Amino acid sequence: MEENLDAAIESLLNVEKQMRLAGDVAGTKKAVTDIVELCYKARAWKTLNDQIVLLSKRRGQLKQAVTAMVQQAMHYIDETPDIDTCIELIKTLNSVSAGKIYVEIERARLIKKLAKIKEEQGLIAEAADLMQEIAVETFGAMAKTEKIAFILEQVRLCLDRQDYVRAQILSRKISPRVFDADASKEKKKPKEGDNVVEEPPADIPSLLELKRIYYELMIRYHSHNDDYLEICRSYKAIYDIPSVKEDPAQWIPVLRKICWFLVLSPHNPMQSSLLNSTLEDKNLSEIPNFRLLLKQLVTMEVIQWTGLWEMYKNEFENEKNMPGGSLGAKAAEDLKLRIIEHNILVVSKYYSRITLKRLADLLCLSLQEAEKHLSDMVVSKSLIAKIDRPMGVVCFQTAKDSNDILNSWAMNLEKLLDLVEKSCHQIHKETMVHKAVLKA
Repeated sequence: MEENLDAAIESLLNVEKQMRLAGDVAGTKKAVTDIVELCYKARAWKTLNDQIVLLSKRRGQLKQAVTAMVQQAMHYIDETPDIDTCIELIKTLNSVSAGKIYVEIERARLIKKLAKIKEEQGLIAEAADLMQEIAVETFGAMAKTEKIAFILEQVRLCLDRQDYVRAQILSRKISPRVFDADASKEKKKPKEGDNVVEEPPADIPSLLELKRIYYELMIRYHSHNDDYLEICRSYKAIYDIPSVKEDPAQWIPVLRKICWFLVLSPHNPMQSSLLNSTLEDKNLSEIPNFRLLLKQLVTMEVIQWTGLWEMYKNEFENEKNMPGGSLGAKAAEDLKLRIIEHNILVVSKYYSRITLKRLADLLCLSLQEAEKHLSDMVVSKSLIAKIDRPMGVVCFQTAKDSNDILNSWAMNLEKLLDLVEKSCHQIHKETMVHKAVLKA
């Protein structure tokens, strides 16, 4: 059987040589693929690997022949009898396609398959290192969705091995704007000389599915840093996907997460804008508890922490049973901190000066805790205040420089003179009217 195979391969190699030297592209491609197919049918996997290497190294080998051979052999990867044979074939094809720009897409797909096998074997670090070798963003002929799916796989493996710095670098290769592209628009026909973009394989998800995967990975990344506002924005992007918005079973858990992370985010203009836009969402009426929670944050009134926690404790703990998982161990402490910060901002709106004792009473905290939280807010520049510690008084008024004081005086004088002039005009008018009446 082996002798017959060797003889058949030898005769086909002679045909391949004649075709190659004659520059016959179609003939060379057919001879090469026939050799590969012959080895596959005979289940001679070692011979197949040897022939692939041999054919690729033949003098003046045509690019089209190498491409056809690699593509043909890739179909046999899933047909291999065991995992070792599979890995060996992938490695052979990978070594043949390395450094050849005309089979770069095939090489990327091979590396992806090999990384998946390594991951299934529990070698996540090795799988991540393999994937990082390929920079698909430079591949002109690869479909956009396949590129995004490949980069997302790189990001996922980095997150799995807890390499957060590299995960962030890789994620920046994808612009979020790419997911907003209108997929319904007809594809432009490539002009002459342009790169022809290959169709993505059938297992590559659609652009909207990739959008969801991207933001779920971003949530994983930002959760590591406890960056609540970015997590909230990622959930908001998932919430805006049409398939999610149409299904209440999907959007209710996402909207709950948006509300929680809005409350957990530090007070700043972005958080305030998101808070107000979320409150205008009609879907919020389906979860009235969360509408009330957000309403309390925008209302300039002091929130009692104990009452709020009693009301929302069950909802907070129930979050671990919802899609997306629990909010994390640190979230409960941060929630209390955000309520204290909200209360200090409310007090600063109503008071220009207040005793530290009264402030501590309003916040339901000890003097030391009230002073600490107030100092933290001043340091983070979310509040302007000064504490007179010997007197125990907090002053929320901003210190004005001499130019501001002079400007305010000048403005006040201008207003006063304007008022005097209007009064004089009114008196003169009344006098004229009375004189006219007396003469009559």
